[in-house]
Amino acid sequence: MKKYNPVMKVKGYATAQTVRLSEKTMAKTEEAGNFFTAFADVILFITCISREAISRKFEFREFFHQCFQIGYKTLPLISITGAIMGLVLTIQSRPVLVDFGAVSMLPGMVAVSLIREMGPVITALICAGKIGSGMGAELGSMKVTEQIDAMEVSSTNPIRFLVVTRVLAATLMIPLLILYADAIGLIGSWAGANIKGDVTLSLFFAQAFSSVDFMDFFPAVIKSFFFGAVIGLVGTYKGYHAGRGTESVGKAANSAVVLASLLVIIVDMIAVQVTDMLL
Repeated sequence: MKKYNPVMKVKGYATAQTVRLSEKTMAKTEEAGNFFTAFADVILFITCISREAISRKFEFREFFHQCFQIGYKTLPLISITGAIMGLVLTIQSRPVLVDFGAVSMLPGMVAVSLIREMGPVITALICAGKIGSGMGAELGSMKVTEQIDAMEVSSTNPIRFLVVTRVLAATLMIPLLILYADAIGLIGSWAGANIKGDVTLSLFFAQAFSSVDFMDFFPAVIKSFFFGAVIGLVGTYKGYHAGRGTESVGKAANSAVVLASLLVIIVDMIAVQVTDMLL
């Protein structure tokens, strides 16, 4: 009969505990390695895009096609969003201004709010949902069906044809969509002001733009280009690096929307801090 040895039991427990600790350490090391690998992939991806964007063989036809897809086909959604933004902001703000006898300040307040923050951020988030998910799903399906591999075999650069054109089109068109949303938002605000008041469109716009100066407009336009670049980069990256399974298309589209929306908020926070330091 084997004699009971408490020392061996303690040693065995210590060995098992060491194994578990080493497994946790390996898991953390693997997670850190995956993070740095993904970060390196992103840097390499951006480098390839920057190099191909200034190539002499730029795909102008595909670029204009993507501008049409991103810009024109998003106008109905942006029109509804912009009108609702202006209408809701006016309806919510008017009672407070009435209490203080400052109804005449309503157009200027709405204009500054729309141009500085609400117009760019909300429009960019809407575009992240529609455009970012579309890019992720489209490129992800091309990855799954091996169309990207077929382009590489046929001596067609997929980064130049698929990625660069979409990123540049998003960078160019999303600022234009934001300006359009601001204009529609002001019209919606004018409609909201006329629900319980009576003001002409020309007077409303005159009062609105009398409160807006260059430093309200310029930072919003600059950061809208960054919004477009972020949405284009995230959507194309997630789709281009999608897995091989069918379910990876949905994962690419979903992660593109979530990450693009988060980065839009982060970029806006940085832009606000930079603008505050410069003013």
